[in-house]
Formats: sequence, structure tokens, C-alpha cells
Amino acid sequence: MTPARDYFGEVYDVVRLVPRGRVTTYGAIARYLSLRAGARMVGWAMNASHGHDVPAHRVINSRGVLSGKHFFGGPTIMQQLLEDEGIRVVDDRVVDFTTVFWDPSEELGL
Repeated sequence: MTPARDYFGEVYDVVRLVPRGRVTTYGAIARYLSLRAGARMVGWAMNASHGHDVPAHRVINSRGVLSGKHFFGGPTIMQQLLEDEGIRVVDDRVVDFTTVFWDPSEELGL
């Protein structure tokens, strides 16, 4: 019997590799890991990541929006964490998103 796949653990492993000052997306992680439930599965993992030493603030949606900000204990905490790493955020959107985007498929290879 094949052991069950630890989807959340795999997501956390990838998110831990996102460099400081860079962001990735739910979809980019899902594509890298070939997750059937896609970006939604990554979102579930990020919602459950508190206490797992995962820089979840570096995972945003494909339009550069801080869509998970409500899971950080306050409406501006995710933005502050990103700004502390040098990422500019205006109106809940990462400025120069394409410049700071980190794609695991390119960076880690498929």
C-alpha cells in the first residue's frame, strides 16, 4: 500500500524556500507540486500553517493581491511582514509583482 501524501507538508516545504523579499502564488505552488485541488489546496494549507514556521505572508494570489490577509490576526499584519522584507504594498496589492515573483517551477525545476 502506498503511504498517503502529506499535501500540507509538501506545500510548507516549498513555502519555506521562498526567499525573503520575494512572493509566490497559490497557483504557482500548486503547479509545482501537481496538486489536483490546485490553488485552493495551497490556500487551505496556508490557512492551517500558523505554528508550523512557514512564511505564509509570502504567498499571495495570482493578481498580486494579499487575499489571505484576514488569517494573520489583523488586517495589516500580512502587509507589514512583506514591507519589513522590502516589498511595497499599496491597496492590498504587491507593487512590481512580476519583479518580486518567485516561481518554484523555474527556481527549483520540475
